[in-house]
Amino acid sequence: MAETVSSVSATSDAISNWNPEDPKSWSSRQAWLTLWVTTFSLILGFMVWYMVSVIAPMLQNGGVVDKSHAFWLTAMPGLAGGLLRLVWMFFPPILGTKKMVAWSTVALILPMAGWLWLLMGIKDGWAPSFGLMIFLALLTGIGGGIFSGYMPSTSYFFPKAKQGVALGLQAGIGNFGVACVQLLTPILVTAAVFGASRGLGQGKKADGSAKPLVYLQTAPAFIIVLLIIAAVLAFVLLKSVPIKANFRQQIDIFGNKHTWLMTLIYLLTFGCFSGLAGVFGLMLNNMVLHVPTLTATGPLAATTIAFLGALTGSASRVIFGPLCDKFGGAIWTLVSALGIAVSAVIVIIALSGTKTIDPLPKTGAMCTVSLPIFLTGMLMLFFFAGVGNAATFKQMPMIFPPRQAGGVIGWTAAIAAFGPFIFSVAINALTGAGTGAAKTVVGGANFGTHCVPVFVAVLILALICAAIDWWFYARPGAEAKS
Repeated sequence: MAETVSSVSATSDAISNWNPEDPKSWSSRQAWLTLWVTTFSLILGFMVWYMVSVIAPMLQNGGVVDKSHAFWLTAMPGLAGGLLRLVWMFFPPILGTKKMVAWSTVALILPMAGWLWLLMGIKDGWAPSFGLMIFLALLTGIGGGIFSGYMPSTSYFFPKAKQGVALGLQAGIGNFGVACVQLLTPILVTAAVFGASRGLGQGKKADGSAKPLVYLQTAPAFIIVLLIIAAVLAFVLLKSVPIKANFRQQIDIFGNKHTWLMTLIYLLTFGCFSGLAGVFGLMLNNMVLHVPTLTATGPLAATTIAFLGALTGSASRVIFGPLCDKFGGAIWTLVSALGIAVSAVIVIIALSGTKTIDPLPKTGAMCTVSLPIFLTGMLMLFFFAGVGNAATFKQMPMIFPPRQAGGVIGWTAAIAAFGPFIFSVAINALTGAGTGAAKTVVGGANFGTHCVPVFVAVLILALICAAIDWWFYARPGAEAKS
């Protein structure tokens, strides 16, 4: 296997004569270098995209926003991310990998700088307007938008036989950015980097004592430093390959019915992953009086279990990439859809058993749902969503030719990125606006039961997608066996 491409010069930003299916015209070194640099940027993109979902419960507990506003804040990155993916999906064959990744990374600094400025001002006698917070939440959608450019771009660098592994690694490790920001933010915000006077209160404990202050501005500051490093790496190490297409040429994917079928399936898998990752923390915050943390004491004491959902889904996506290469993507998509259906039933059972409790019970930590059943169903759902995310990204390069496959990957990812918006708006509408106790810790006596219709919809969609996948892609003699 050739490790260099003869037409690549030391000063060139572009590679000519590139064909991953021909070992003589393919450089595995450049392909894997591109994957790792782009994946680092993608991790940070997901951290930017989901940072608001982590700080929204803290803003709610600090009295800056109420429950309804907290859910709207988590919805906006999903709305913007989906819309911006519709833009980024056209960039790979127009801008090339190097320009797209490098400048996208620079663009991610903008929303983080905005949130840093806003959060530093909260304790300076300045109450930020909700409209300003909504605007900055929309800007974080850039972190979601880049996915539809990065994934198609990476697919150009690998032969079909390796795309399951390559795309599974990039998307799965990139998805770890959600778990990273959900794990690290509660730890980072305990540090008064910009001064102890700029901390935000988090209400009282069950014994009446005040909870420790949080310094939310530390989170975006930390991410900005990493983004600067990623941007430098992209400008120095990345190159572009000779796959070009204008806007009109790229829209030919919409005349293929498999584009629409795969869009629906990926809406189930990544839509559930992205949407539930965005609202998981707020659901716990509004149903559980004292959200469980990793440890009672020590540096992880501030980290709630909300990150476990994204961690589970991201890990399964990475693990199942090689299995999809070995057995095909369609069979694992079928397993994913059926698994999501079973998981949704478990969550429905847990939410249907919601009990009304005193917002401040003297006995200590209590919750309105059966936490073990709820967590079991949710983590199973995340796991099977991750399996489906890996499987669908194996299917698309097998169903479509390379340039179209990149476009379909970008398009399906764009639609599925509306998951955080759909789940946040739906749950917010079903549970109503929070007041009083519902404004801070508990989302109201019926919060859990009012969320049931969301998971009924997930169950129905999962069964429909299982039938589509079996008929068109998985069964013997299927039209597009993949």
